[in-house]
Amino acid sequence: MIIGAVKEKKKFENRVSISPDDVKNYVKAGHQVFIEKGAGSLSGFNDKSYKESGATLSTSKEVFKNSDIILKINCPTPDESKLIKNNSMVISQISIQNNQDSIKILNSKKISAFALELVPRITRAQDMDILSSQANLAGYHAVIDAAQEFNRVLPLFMTAAGKVTPANVLVIGAGVAGLQAIATAKRLGAIVFATDVRIASKEQVESLGGKFVMVEDDESKNAETKGGYAKEMSAEYQKKQEALLAETLKTMDIVICTAQIPGRKAPLILKKEMLENMQNGSVIVDLAVESGGNCEFSQVGKVVSKNGLKIVGHANVPGRVANNASSLFSKNISNFLKLMNFEDKKKSMINKSDEIIKATMICSAGKILIK
Repeated sequence: MIIGAVKEKKKFENRVSISPDDVKNYVKAGHQVFIEKGAGSLSGFNDKSYKESGATLSTSKEVFKNSDIILKINCPTPDESKLIKNNSMVISQISIQNNQDSIKILNSKKISAFALELVPRITRAQDMDILSSQANLAGYHAVIDAAQEFNRVLPLFMTAAGKVTPANVLVIGAGVAGLQAIATAKRLGAIVFATDVRIASKEQVESLGGKFVMVEDDESKNAETKGGYAKEMSAEYQKKQEALLAETLKTMDIVICTAQIPGRKAPLILKKEMLENMQNGSVIVDLAVESGGNCEFSQVGKVVSKNGLKIVGHANVPGRVANNASSLFSKNISNFLKLMNFEDKKKSMINKSDEIIKATMICSAGKILIK
């Protein structure tokens, strides 16, 4: 089989879908690997490292033309989709609702496309979960970004000249990114608070040394889907939670926003009237900015100053540590590929009865399977 990877075209994207280490593994398994020249330059992987690992350097057009399997971070654009070989495979982060044109083209060419963001949250799929691997890095870097914009230190300092009190950090959303943000802020010496609509997250927050902030009632006991994600709450519950949050925000120095609902616009949590009561010089980092944002004033790719606050809306935060993010994403893909039958060329590579395959296969053999 020929496995191919190209340079990503999406704005703010610094990652690459295959690392030199995984190139070695693919070559060792008897496959060829085609890489577009310069594909890994923004991730710290130069062409020499790919060549030494056994890859063939080429143009993007040649990679698409020759590869049986295309690996990408983001869904191929319509123009890229037109170049991909018929009856081949694409493994990527597809984002179905945003890439209908590309999916139609891929399907017309009988290409099997897999959306890794749909990998189910089951035990045997953990090492294929791109959302978790990238969210871990995003949660970590959100705290680093906040500390960089904050004009004070985070930990307690005792000096001969006096005491410096620790910063108060609030993390909104206790999923993978939120939990990593809690752990990172705690390691840096801050006093950490966290809030989430899922009562099940309370124990996780407290195990990391955070203080849990939440309206606990009957609705909160059932605020989690079977897949482990947060449900959208009722208007009545949201009003009660907003009141508690508004009071909490008055003493916060840093707020990390991570609340998102898969396939939906991110919930608006930090509204204008809440921000007006926050302390001057506070920093908000909105990790949900690309899906609508948790903060009313956040803007994609910008640091906004509003009412004495700094609101950080960096796009693609995992891409800000592109080397690590690429390595983890590449490993997620290589683990996913283990589900395919590479060795026996007489059998289909795609086991359509596998629950992970079924959950991620967008289209195959000219049929749209997931809309």
